[in-house]
Amino acid sequence: MRSKSSKKGDRNKDNRKDRNSSSGRGETPATRKTSSRGEASARREPTGRRGAQKSLKATVLEIFSDSPDYTFTQRQICRRMGVVDKNGREQIENVLNVLKSENKILKVDEDKFIINLKVDIITGRVDLANSKYGYIVSEEREEDIRVFREHLKYAMDGDLVKVEVLPTVRGGRQEGVVVEVLERKRTELVGVMELSKNFGFVVPDFKRLYFDIFVGERGLNGAQSGDKVLVKIVEWPKDPDKNPTGEVIRVFGPAGENEAEIHSIMAEFGLPFEFPETVEEEAETISDKITAGEIAKRRDFRDVTTFTIDPADAKDFDDALSIQKLENGNWEIGVHIADVTHYVSPRSILEKEAYHRATSVYLVDRTIPMLPERLSNGLCSLRPNEEKLTFSVVFELDDNGKLYDTWYGRTVIYSDRRFAYEEAQERIETGEGDFADEINILNRIAKKLQAKRFKNGAISFETVEVKFKLDEQGRPLSVYVKERKDAHKLIEEFMLLANKKVAEYVYNLGKGKKHPTMVYRTHGSPDPDKLSTFSLFARKFGYKVNPDGDISVELNNLTEEIEGKPEQSVLQNLAIRTMAKAKYSTDPEGHFGLAFDHYSHFTSPIRRYPDMMAHRLLQHYLDGGKSAEKEEYEERCQHSSEMEKRAADAERASIKYKQVEFMKDTIGNEYKGIVSGVTEWGIFVEIEENKCEGMVRLSDLNDDYYELDASNYRIIGRQTKRIISFGDEVIVEVKSANLNDRTIDLELVKTLKQH
Repeated sequence: MRSKSSKKGDRNKDNRKDRNSSSGRGETPATRKTSSRGEASARREPTGRRGAQKSLKATVLEIFSDSPDYTFTQRQICRRMGVVDKNGREQIENVLNVLKSENKILKVDEDKFIINLKVDIITGRVDLANSKYGYIVSEEREEDIRVFREHLKYAMDGDLVKVEVLPTVRGGRQEGVVVEVLERKRTELVGVMELSKNFGFVVPDFKRLYFDIFVGERGLNGAQSGDKVLVKIVEWPKDPDKNPTGEVIRVFGPAGENEAEIHSIMAEFGLPFEFPETVEEEAETISDKITAGEIAKRRDFRDVTTFTIDPADAKDFDDALSIQKLENGNWEIGVHIADVTHYVSPRSILEKEAYHRATSVYLVDRTIPMLPERLSNGLCSLRPNEEKLTFSVVFELDDNGKLYDTWYGRTVIYSDRRFAYEEAQERIETGEGDFADEINILNRIAKKLQAKRFKNGAISFETVEVKFKLDEQGRPLSVYVKERKDAHKLIEEFMLLANKKVAEYVYNLGKGKKHPTMVYRTHGSPDPDKLSTFSLFARKFGYKVNPDGDISVELNNLTEEIEGKPEQSVLQNLAIRTMAKAKYSTDPEGHFGLAFDHYSHFTSPIRRYPDMMAHRLLQHYLDGGKSAEKEEYEERCQHSSEMEKRAADAERASIKYKQVEFMKDTIGNEYKGIVSGVTEWGIFVEIEENKCEGMVRLSDLNDDYYELDASNYRIIGRQTKRIISFGDEVIVEVKSANLNDRTIDLELVKTLKQH
């Protein structure tokens, strides 16, 4: 039986080709590390005054740990560190006091200290940095504890572990040993089968993992060498030189084939392959009849002009717009949302499944829905020429977008037309076709609403969305960037307004500090340190961003300046990274990006569980109900945020796979690109034409030996002093495309424009 150490050792000989990746905390464009999937991440290194203190503390602790039996005075520590000035001695004194208060060193005499060798046990989560070691992130410690793989006890990313903190410090990091794995986040892994005569090893797709899985003859389940498989680990060895034992529970097919790769991405992120039978059966028992009694309870919009505008290939229609002119000359505009919670009751099997999934997932070639097709594409979908039950927010607006009144409640509608975005855009551009007048009125009002948002401080970033044209086998024929036109923005503005007004309505039901429990979509302000770093970086491109000014104004001005420039995508992505991640919360913290004090998600209940919660809460308060239990909803918000992140990661993985598959047929071609990342082992280049990103390895730059200058986001040739910086325009040649690792290797042909 082969040991993990020998096999992994062969695989990781070249440090530049290591499959390292880390958590993503503290990422900067120049210092990000990447897994073979090309996902950027890096451990946070100390910065600023606090960072300097951390570095000093680590250095002092390292002196103690190197001589665990020796006592040191403050003067001896100063001498070892070459500190001679008063200020330096005071800093050392402060550090010693801090280490003493943290019980890391003990005072054994009036002015003598020794390292504390007493065993310190903490609990935390594993964050695998690479295939050599991981970090233990614990609320019990400000600094993460590093644990090398031989001491991880086969713990994987996200596992909850108990760790013995060692007194030893290496490279400024305190080390530890896992003594017990308390909770394994997963026991199933995706990988490629490597077969011998009567047994095999599964090499995991997760490149930071430090072991392969042994599979005996009985556990192969028909898997062939080179197949992508899902393996369940059934035995964890006590010997660190052995491999865990597993059984193959799904065979996806030969690695590199579309179905095998997409299914393996689904399994990798724990996405479901189908609905349980009980869920499908419950969905089929729901009546599609809308009774006269149900209609009588609702506001009737069936005679009001109503239509949907969605992507051409959409099958589930969450939202519809209605419009009619009022006697006073204003417009009554209804935002009608599928009334999912009418069909899905709180204690049903459907409800449990919807909560478990929390969101629909949109991979490149398929949708993994939150609700079964009977609901998502049938009962709840606002299809044309059908009566549908909806939950609506109805506005009275004038031609300038001024809001006079808002009504909330359950309704019944009849959609007169299903528009694709392209059809709606045609009516905006030509003014001709059915419902052209209504669409143009909505578009004019939407533009006024958008202008008010930006005036109030909303950020105007347009994120790049990569799309593929696929053949019948799912192979990519072309890659393009989705263009957002007025038809998209029209729908977006009215959905934003509805989400905002629902959140405001519930919030304003309370008085003082007491507000009813609600599910909000929140987005924090940018991190000041990250913003300052970004400001310095933008300056290298000739753009001024004042981190102490009005951030919204500064970022919007930048957006206008960079529009259409090669660096637009790179700078916008970096600016977005300065901001907090949007999340679901019961705390009304506001939404920085939209410049809304209160914001919720109400408009997509077919595909998002938080919208279902918002529907239930709104109706509860419309009925005069008391504030719902906050803790229960906060727990559901946290789950929804986690599942949203999982879905986004899976979507990115499927896009990356398709990009690599597309580039596989372009080997030898030359493309113009922009340097989008710099690391110690290579530079990333985003190809301008198709937004595919690949790496030029430093080991392939033969004209010199290049070193990373992290603080200036560049690499420098040791002899020639040639500089290649983040943001430089370059010509690259496609060298190879590895489907298994989802990586694209590029060769640098020449530099066009430098920053």
